Amino acid sequence: MSTKSVSESRTAAPALPGLLVEPSWLRERLGGPGLRMVDLRDADAYAEGHIPGAVHLDWATDLVDVSLESGLFLLAGPDQASAALGRAGVGNGMSVVLYDDTAGLFAARVWWSLRVYGFESARILDGGYGAWTGDDRPISNAQPNPSPATFTARSQIRMRLTTADVRGLLGSPDVMLLDARAPAEYRGHQGNTRRLGHIPGAVNVPVAAMTKPISQRFRDGDDLRTMLNKANVSRGRRMVCYDGSGVAAAKLAFVLTLLGHDDVAVYDGGWAEWGNRLDLPVDR
Repeated sequence: MSTKSVSESRTAAPALPGLLVEPSWLRERLGGPGLRMVDLRDADAYAEGHIPGAVHLDWATDLVDVSLESGLFLLAGPDQASAALGRAGVGNGMSVVLYDDTAGLFAARVWWSLRVYGFESARILDGGYGAWTGDDRPISNAQPNPSPATFTARSQIRMRLTTADVRGLLGSPDVMLLDARAPAEYRGHQGNTRRLGHIPGAVNVPVAAMTKPISQRFRDGDDLRTMLNKANVSRGRRMVCYDGSGVAAAKLAFVLTLLGHDDVAVYDGGWAEWGNRLDLPVDR
């Protein structure tokens, strides 16, 4: 199967094709074998219309550890994730296209969740649902009933870090901490945690600017590299991304992977956990 990810008209293709797909690519493969589309919008939006054949997944329930009462969006354990994905018809050996209407935030979070559990054949629809509907492509309100699939979780522990892991990495010359939040939150001017600021040593790489505001498409490779260069992000170091709850951080991890970084992790506890812990160091 072709894994072309960006249109030929773009001047700077990402280093790893296959992580982004165009609506035209998907249109040609609707109904094809081994391809599952997953809609990550809210249930009402999905019911009103979705890409034909797409299944709905409530990632914040199905792929978040709901046993916790902390309010954190921590990744679900392997048993819960495998069961939820299997019910959605996502199984071993399949290819998955993820889409949302939130500039890739939820799609990236699920992409990262799948990668943590060893599933690498997931792609994001560039521009999400809006890009699909923008050229009079078909939509459906039918509720597909996919056959249950077997999803075997194989944990990739380097891709997901805990608070203890991050604390142990502070000051390491081989690690770069990347804060994906807005500058005001990074600087400690805004926030809703007990303490404001950022993890010591972290650099601010606001992820909101990495997609275009109207089309919600990811910016071209050269633009993305320029944004990373301004923060002195370079290859050869381990990248650890965080934000408030592991969502924007996953989008930043997606961009880094798109551009060829091969050792990228997400701290999904993020500032929601770090900023509420009085025993952890904070910079402003």
